Amino acid sequence: MFRIIKKSLKTGVVTGKYPRAEVPAVPIVQEAKEKTKLFKRSLTFREVDTGSCNACEMEMNALANPVYDIERFGIHIAASPRHADALVVTGPVTVNMEKALKDVYKQTPDPKLVIALGDCAINCGMFKGSYAVTGPVERHIPVDVRIPGCPPRPSEILQALADLRGRKSSR
Repeated sequence: MFRIIKKSLKTGVVTGKYPRAEVPAVPIVQEAKEKTKLFKRSLTFREVDTGSCNACEMEMNALANPVYDIERFGIHIAASPRHADALVVTGPVTVNMEKALKDVYKQTPDPKLVIALGDCAINCGMFKGSYAVTGPVERHIPVDVRIPGCPPRPSEILQALADLRGRKSSR
């Protein structure tokens, strides 16, 4: 037991030492910043998967773990689009998810933000040209913020959300 404690104290903390995003991942459009003036204290988003490979969802889930802990910044994940301020859409829009995406967009109360997360949501990524894909998210609903990457790192997502809200993140 003492051997394990001694080794732990000697090694120190080895988790959570992820580098910051070197460059701003997302140029935030002024119109999107104007919309977020209402959400300065908290932002609740609903994640919508429209046909991705689930890599972006895994990175979104990592935001809620103790390493990144987005709750400390006042950013929450909603289970219903009716309780959300923003939609985070991942993946290209497939034939089967086109109507569902438009329904979720209509159910989200105004003012709302739409964030296209990942290359697939922005320009169909590796799914471009597939018979099952109807196009990027922007073809179906208006997009306010684009976060590129395949998949974008949690630190980049967190930085983009902090920039959107006009705050500095601690990462």
